Amino acid sequence: MVARFGIDDVRPQVSGRTLPAKAVVGEVVPVSALVWREGHDAVAATLVLVSPSGEQFAVPMHQEVYRPDYVHGVFVPHEQGLWRYRVDAWSDVMATWRNAVEKKLAAGQTEAELANDIAHGADLFAAAIAQTPSPEVLEQARAALLDDTIPLADRIAAGVSQEVRDVLAEHPLRELVTRGPVADILVERREALVNSWYELFPRSTGGVDADGNPVHGTWATTAAQLERVADMGFDTVYFPPIHPIGEVNRKGRNNTLTPEDGDVGSPWAIGSKHGGHDAFDPNLGGEDEFLDMMDHANELGLEIALDFALQAAPDHPWASEHPEFFTVLADGTIAYAENPPKKYQDIYPLNFDNAPEKLYAEIYRVIMYWVDLGITTFRVDNPHTKPVDFWHWLIAKVHETDPDVIFLAEAFTRPPRMYGLSKAGFSQSYTHFTWKTTKAELTDFAQLLVDVADVSRPNLFVNTPDILHASLQEGGPAAFALRATLAATLSPLWGVYSGYELYESRPVAEGSEEYLDSEKYQLRPRDFDAALERGASLEPYLTLLNHIRRTNPALQQLRQIRFHDIANDKIIAYSKVDADSGNAVLVVVNLDPHATQEGMLRIDAPSVGLSPGETFDVHDQVTGERYTWTANDTGNFVRLAPEKNVAHIFRLPEVPQARREALAYRQISDHDYRP
Repeated sequence: MVARFGIDDVRPQVSGRTLPAKAVVGEVVPVSALVWREGHDAVAATLVLVSPSGEQFAVPMHQEVYRPDYVHGVFVPHEQGLWRYRVDAWSDVMATWRNAVEKKLAAGQTEAELANDIAHGADLFAAAIAQTPSPEVLEQARAALLDDTIPLADRIAAGVSQEVRDVLAEHPLRELVTRGPVADILVERREALVNSWYELFPRSTGGVDADGNPVHGTWATTAAQLERVADMGFDTVYFPPIHPIGEVNRKGRNNTLTPEDGDVGSPWAIGSKHGGHDAFDPNLGGEDEFLDMMDHANELGLEIALDFALQAAPDHPWASEHPEFFTVLADGTIAYAENPPKKYQDIYPLNFDNAPEKLYAEIYRVIMYWVDLGITTFRVDNPHTKPVDFWHWLIAKVHETDPDVIFLAEAFTRPPRMYGLSKAGFSQSYTHFTWKTTKAELTDFAQLLVDVADVSRPNLFVNTPDILHASLQEGGPAAFALRATLAATLSPLWGVYSGYELYESRPVAEGSEEYLDSEKYQLRPRDFDAALERGASLEPYLTLLNHIRRTNPALQQLRQIRFHDIANDKIIAYSKVDADSGNAVLVVVNLDPHATQEGMLRIDAPSVGLSPGETFDVHDQVTGERYTWTANDTGNFVRLAPEKNVAHIFRLPEVPQARREALAYRQISDHDYRP
């Protein structure tokens, strides 16, 4: 049905308003719409919000100067849960009157010619006064307008003053109100958006014996490793599967099919005679020891995330007790996992179509066991290989009782699948960041993150046990530093797999992204302290990056990024602004780990709240150095030598209050119309 006024292209809006958009507590959330009407009368818009507790808010929306049909507003949710919002369009009769009388007065019309306009204005002011709690300013303007003893220009000026406009902005006189469609925004806890992750294998924390042989870690040795992670400023520690590991078809070192005595196997081959997904690897310890480790993590301010891998080893209890959970081949055997040419003989994938009710119930029972133990974050292994409606059901059901639970999707897959999983309920997602290395690729990728921020939150892991990118194999320590800088500043979410700080870079074979002596198949103890003493550790820089992120709100938001011009494809420069605090940060990164790069950097002044040609101070958060820069066309000289410093992270002047909100608005092209 066509309404009185047009309200089109409302954003955010997900899947025709059938699914909620995403936000977190304290996040600046932009809302936009196309609002239009017939003729020349003024139209305005209001953002109407209802919080999960039922409180209603009205937020004024603002028109673009050169595209008045585009309206924008922002809000900052203070409450977790499902928010509802709509955009209302309405006739701004005061603006229409103001525009008419100002033009007629400028054209030289007389008091007699403006008599009807003055009378109409008096009536409008009377109506506005009646609905305004403190109408003194409006009453004075109306009295002046009706006072024919003072000059005509002064009478009109009183009615169109900025003071009057400010009162009307707070208490607008609305006519012909047209309500837009209602949409939902799911607001999660802040950690769903702002978080630094560190991945480690608990079994590798046991060190070595007197002969130099690795010792299997326990929950006690894992707890001892957590203090170092906390000192680096990480928020979440992620453990790969901690369950009993299958013995049937167990993999040996470097993924061989012929394990030797003492080989520990892949933790993703879940299940053995010791139990399944609700059991602990007995080498680590049991529930009591696990809870002791959890208590220590809490004391350090760390959140523990567990891997949630829905697959089973051949000797998992499910294989004998619930063969209907799997695909049984014609010869009566259960099909193992394959990703040609890769084979995973130690893993049985689940079949979600054979006995869905029974399987769903069992999976829910398992995950709630861990939630009841205090786990509030799960990294989900390969969710794109399971039905999306299952994930929507499971996450929604978990959130019915435990809305704080965060789900991270490890889904290196095609965009429709990645974003579809996010829409279905995943709080975060892995991305293809690892493979974006050039300036053009990174610019396009970063803009994509902003474009899909309503549904998907990217967790930029610099490496994983499965991914050792060629840039890290070939680039030396500078490559590790620059990739960490990009990940930590392009997204509020980023992650590091243990060993990154030691510059681990040897692949199992040329052209492979697999690590030599991969920790997926063997214990891999590391002497972080010795590397730190030798100066062969990135640990201090990772600590600095996390500190910079914590102290700059601009790096804690996802929805806004601007790129700045520098005529060197080996240097990328981008800024972020937090519209709430006014904090502004400019990041400049040398993408070449082998050579010094330099150039003249031109600042897009309006995008960081500056005026063109303005002179301003910048403070490098990496080196502590301060410079005086300019926003004119000459630019500012930058030079980055990778052996010294791969990046500048500049804190810019705080954005003035009056300029902040507009910097959070969505950047919408006329070509991006969505009916």
